[in-house]
Amino acid sequence: MATTLFDKIWDAHIVQAIENGPQVIYIDKHFIHEVTTPQAFAGLDSKGIKVFRPKQTVATADHNVPTLNQLEPIKEALSRKQVETLIQNCKNHQIELFGLGHPFQGIVHVIGPELGITQPGITIVCGDSHTSTHGAFGAIAFGIGTSEVEQVLATQCILQTKPKKMRINVEGVLGKGVTSKDIILYIISKISTSGGTGYFVEYAGSAIRSLSMEARMTICNMSIEMGARGGIIAPDDITFAYLKNKKFSAENFDNNVEKWRKLKTDDAAVFDKEYTFDAADIEPMITYGTNPAMGIKISDTIPSTDDAGLEKALQYMGFEKGQSLIDKPIDYVFLGSCTNSRMEDLRQFCTLIKGKQKADNVTVWIVPGSKQVEKQAIAEGLDVILQEAGMQLREPGCSACLGMNEDKIPAGKYCVSTSNRNFEGRQGQGARTLLASPLMAAAAAVTGKITDVRILI
Repeated sequence: MATTLFDKIWDAHIVQAIENGPQVIYIDKHFIHEVTTPQAFAGLDSKGIKVFRPKQTVATADHNVPTLNQLEPIKEALSRKQVETLIQNCKNHQIELFGLGHPFQGIVHVIGPELGITQPGITIVCGDSHTSTHGAFGAIAFGIGTSEVEQVLATQCILQTKPKKMRINVEGVLGKGVTSKDIILYIISKISTSGGTGYFVEYAGSAIRSLSMEARMTICNMSIEMGARGGIIAPDDITFAYLKNKKFSAENFDNNVEKWRKLKTDDAAVFDKEYTFDAADIEPMITYGTNPAMGIKISDTIPSTDDAGLEKALQYMGFEKGQSLIDKPIDYVFLGSCTNSRMEDLRQFCTLIKGKQKADNVTVWIVPGSKQVEKQAIAEGLDVILQEAGMQLREPGCSACLGMNEDKIPAGKYCVSTSNRNFEGRQGQGARTLLASPLMAAAAAVTGKITDVRILI
């Protein structure tokens, strides 16, 4: 029987199937951080239970950490408490922690791949919705809630109902200035924030296969923004080249590659739903509303449809129907988050701003996804390019992706952000977020307004 890539991995991890119900799925890797674990560990401790397989759990501090002066004591009380609690819980349960000051510290969905912990064919969970990022490697990866975090810590398994299967094909060649962020914003604008609800999405097609691993991670990362349980891309030579010589994937590498090559959807496999998009139709994208599906090509105008949700979003954003966003002044630019904080993103941003100056009306936050990215960026001189442009390379963390840590956008201010969500208050109470690619963010940083990046390339 012909099966999909998702079927092959899922079925290989079934521990027990409940008739007409959910299945017990074995989890190969469990990533944890400081925000969604305190209650889970407290639950274990109250029952006198130890973590079942601590070697398969990896911890880091990322969500609520400062992105300046990280080696100094944390000033914000909640952040300090969360980080201290994570340190103690990892010590109590013998879990390896890549905490502040560790050379491997960073955003959980950045460090997993760059260290080679994320590998094809495995199952991965984390108490964070954007765990779907890891699906770029041909892994089944999805976010879980705090009670489920406790469940996995205690048993290395999780009770799940198998999702339906969707395939999204993107065929053809991408145009000038179009990145993977534009691809996923385009897809979400077409199928809506609920279009993937109940599905696990496989991304395929010539445009997807042409992408780097870092670009594929951006695609899978935002599967959640269309309501999907996760996203996955079949591993190939690009995947294997990325993983070669990584710290945790180098062992038995050639033998593993032979197994990984078998991880692909059979030609005759059937999906519950399928879409195909033309890469030539995708332009640099920008969002105008308060969910990621409210996005347009930069050359388009805000829709004029009669919709109460649109009316509410435009009132919050201070925009009007039929308006072009080109030349709209902005206040902040944020390059970072688990969506776009890798070396490829920083290189794209710096290539465009090199030799230019930050606009006077804009505050720019450049936040690498990990200490490894920060170190590499400095080695390549990107910190100097940023400094000469009037910008600063900060330290790793989730930063202004979410209004949790110190990096918040003030009320009423506009931020062109490379993150994944533009909900009301996502980047701070009253903040107005416009999602875009690193290239579009760079264009806004130097012009001080929303700009079609293609005119600067």
